[in-house]
Formats: sequence, structure tokens, C-alpha cells
Amino acid sequence: MEKVELVSYFNESLFIPALRARTKEGVLEELVERFVEAKFLRNQTIALEMVHRREQLGSTGIGHGIAIPHGRTTAASEVMIAFGCSKSGVDWQAMDGKPVHLVFMVLAPPQELNNRYLPILGRLVEVLSEAHHRDKFHSVSTYSDFINLLKS
Repeated sequence: MEKVELVSYFNESLFIPALRARTKEGVLEELVERFVEAKFLRNQTIALEMVHRREQLGSTGIGHGIAIPHGRTTAASEVMIAFGCSKSGVDWQAMDGKPVHLVFMVLAPPQELNNRYLPILGRLVEVLSEAHHRDKFHSVSTYSDFINLLKS
């Protein structure tokens, strides 16, 4: 999967350059709520329960200030990614023990025709593993800047 393909799974209505929430729980709720407001999820409760169960299996904080909460849910009709940035950082019990500043929530339906969910997760991790990309996400304030950064 190319970076350009990854862009198609983002939507401006799921872009939050300054998260209000200050806790992991709050960030999960804020992002799921945004999915519902944007009509990408049918049921907030079902989706929130799923991301909580996923976090109980192990933190989705992958280190370097990044978390990628993700999962499949009957509340989703298509694969979509929300982005949120916390300037102050959130305790996420990340692998490296550091606060999380960049959160990419990936939600998908239980089954999808072209099985893009795992390749999307993999590509996202690849893009974010590059330090020069990762650092630039902290300063994006507009959706167009965000998308251009993803494409670069």
C-alpha cells in the first residue's frame, strides 16, 4: 500500500489538531464521538466498548508519542482513520512509557470486501516509524497540511 492510498482513509471531519481530552479514556471517547458525529459509526457505545476491550489486551501506545487504537466493529460500515493531537500528552501506558501526543484511531467493519484493515495498520506504522515524519505531525494545524504531510 502506498502513502497516497492511505490518504483516502482519512476525512477532514475526523481531524482533531487539538484534542480536548487529557486522559486515555477521554481521548478514546472524543475520537469515537467524532466518528459518530461524522456519520462513520452507527453506534457509539458498541464502538467504545470494542476499543476498550482492545486496550485491555495491551496498550496501543506504540512508543515515540504515538497510539494507534484500532479494531473491527459492527458499528462501522467502512474503514476510516481519525487523527487527534494532544499538545500536553496523555498517559497511554505506551511501550516506551512516554506520553502519547499523536493518536490515529482505525476502525473497520467486521468484514470488508478488499481486506484493507491490516495493510492500512501496517502502512500507518511504517509511515510513523520515520522520525522526520512523526515530528512534523505535532505542528499540523490544518487538514490540508496534514494530508500533504501524509503524501510526502
